[in-house]
Amino acid sequence: MSKSIIHIDMDAFYASVEQRDRPELRGLPVLVGGSRDRGVVCACSYESRPFGVRSGMAMAQALRLCPKAVVLPVRMECYREASKEVFSVFFRYTDRVEGLSIDEAFLDVSDCRRLWGEARVIADRIKADIYELTGLRASAGIAPNKFLAKLASDLGKPDGLFEILPEQIDQVLLPLPVSQLWGVGRVTAERLKKWGWSTVRQLRHVPRDDLERLLGQAGAKLYLLARGIDERQVKGGKEVKSVGHEDTYGSDLVDLKVIRRELLGLAERVAARLRDKQLAGRCICLKVKYADFTVVSRSLTLDGGVNHALDIYRRALELLEKTEAGRRPLRLLGISLSMLSGESGAQQELFGQDLLEKKRALDEAMDQVRARFGPSKLTRATLLKNPGEASQGDEPADSGP
Repeated sequence: MSKSIIHIDMDAFYASVEQRDRPELRGLPVLVGGSRDRGVVCACSYESRPFGVRSGMAMAQALRLCPKAVVLPVRMECYREASKEVFSVFFRYTDRVEGLSIDEAFLDVSDCRRLWGEARVIADRIKADIYELTGLRASAGIAPNKFLAKLASDLGKPDGLFEILPEQIDQVLLPLPVSQLWGVGRVTAERLKKWGWSTVRQLRHVPRDDLERLLGQAGAKLYLLARGIDERQVKGGKEVKSVGHEDTYGSDLVDLKVIRRELLGLAERVAARLRDKQLAGRCICLKVKYADFTVVSRSLTLDGGVNHALDIYRRALELLEKTEAGRRPLRLLGISLSMLSGESGAQQELFGQDLLEKKRALDEAMDQVRARFGPSKLTRATLLKNPGEASQGDEPADSGP
């Protein structure tokens, strides 16, 4: 079975973040970069592109082409925060994620199809999750290798989803200009055109020895790319540094009782993931995004690691008190644990080893039931209540689900 590689590329990332945070700029040409006189365009909204504006262009030239464009300075911290949220979505579906930059990545989902479905379904869910979490649009390309996946996302822009199946490679690839091949810049494209090779179809007929003689090692790579061959692997699967989960809500959360209930659900999911990886975490971080997209985080570090839901939940409640939850509407809640170690490093119970063993036995039983029948088949009674039924004293006890 061929591999399933997804390339996700955020659409006009910096400019889109600015338009999201300043709704009055939506629909207007926006340029992000340096000064009007000597700066360079770092990003440009799609509204500016019909005028011929492109990233990397001198700002002065861009403004001559599009005089009514709004010029904004780079706010890198905001873009980094948005990037973290985007990448957190990727890791919901696979740990084989290779970031190319702040706004694009490859994902190898070849082994995820039994869990999440075919690659197209996964890519569609990722795009929807990114928009729900960040309010930003992304394009996705799906193919059997990295080169074709990136090509597919380019062909699908903006806000598109384009898939190249193995039997469609020649159909998609051959009509394209050689400039669409990875690594072919303006100078190389002009040299190839001078030699009579403007399209991939024409390049396909050139012997490998001739390309190597003219272009060296780059010629050998072009020979393979012209045939849709790319054997590079997605460089993912790095050491896990944190485990977490966050949810974005269709309606803002205002009621503190409902917020606590949602927090318990998050703690349950994070705890289950930690145990699945046989890990415990010492540093607990609570993330809150208010309705105006302002993001705050609060954290605390424990003496020992935890991976039991109620231990995580109670610490998260402490952190919640340090936010404006209940006073400002919430769009998102998230819990993550870092400073990870093996389960043997879990925090020792105040009341002895006996209670610790009971917790472990309960967790193991719950995990086995969920693994066999699905995560929705076993949950705490508190999480089954309607929001209006929750009460201040609804914090669950340690007695079980």
